[in-house]
Amino acid sequence: MRVGFGYDVHAFAEGRKLILGGVEIPYEQGLQGHSDADVLTHAVMDALLGAAALGDIGLLFPDSDPRYKDASGLDLLQQVVTLLKSQGYLCSNVDCTLVAEAPKLAPYREEIRKKLAMVLGIALEQVSIKATTTEGLGFTGRKEGLAAYACSLIDKTNVEE
Repeated sequence: MRVGFGYDVHAFAEGRKLILGGVEIPYEQGLQGHSDADVLTHAVMDALLGAAALGDIGLLFPDSDPRYKDASGLDLLQQVVTLLKSQGYLCSNVDCTLVAEAPKLAPYREEIRKKLAMVLGIALEQVSIKATTTEGLGFTGRKEGLAAYACSLIDKTNVEE
């Protein structure tokens, strides 16, 4: 078994959709980024890649590559899962924390869990999504953007493609 940790942050931006865990969240701003800026899915990918010592999303999906312009975080996550399987790893679970003053994320938690579980190929009870605020402190407290943390556990198996 191997443990990985991921972190991502994106600033809010006008004229963009807010996508978290592959779910569009109604809000007056989205997140700035080369891809869909899905801060939660990006943190999950980095946690998985870190656990397997396979680099990070900047290495695999550089923002200098036009192929990833507006790319779906869930599509990129699927590529990470495929890479893990090719190295003999399967995801056992992910535990995530979103840091945001707004919008309220509780109404979308279960839909996010379902989407992540589906792409990861694990059961719903193996995906944890939590949300917290910073009590008005820092860039998230000033509502300038969102941050996400993720921890993953992967197992080495005899996976065949």
